[in-house]
Amino acid sequence: MDINATLLVQIVVFMLVIMGTMKWIWPPIMQAMKERQAQIADGLAAAERGVHEQELAEGRAKEVIKSAKAEAAKILAQAQNQGNELIDEAKETAISERNRIVESGHIEVEQELNQAKQSLREELATVALAGAERILEREVDAKVHKDVLDELASQI
Repeated sequence: MDINATLLVQIVVFMLVIMGTMKWIWPPIMQAMKERQAQIADGLAAAERGVHEQELAEGRAKEVIKSAKAEAAKILAQAQNQGNELIDEAKETAISERNRIVESGHIEVEQELNQAKQSLREELATVALAGAERILEREVDAKVHKDVLDELASQI
């Protein structure tokens, strides 16, 4: 193998290209790579923070749901208690009204009974007076008196 001037010139030019590349081209490429590496690291850190925040948000959401369920159960229990109270109050009112109506009916029946008794007394007095008139108009005879009394009794 011959080493000639062309090979030496090619080696020198190659060395100059390498040195020029290392001085002027390599630093901006390295800088761009470092910036890209930093962006990737920031993105990964943000992703981890996002995952952590998502976990925290899920935990808070579970707490809110649990709290809402407890509140709903509490409201439901209050509504049931209030409904039961209203039902009991309505029952008491209905019982009171029923008792009042029954008492009113008893009073009305008693009044009608008293009126009927009074009416019967008046009729009995009228019949007794009529019977006494008939007895006094006729002669005193036990058999006639018995007949008149039987007739009066049948009228009653």
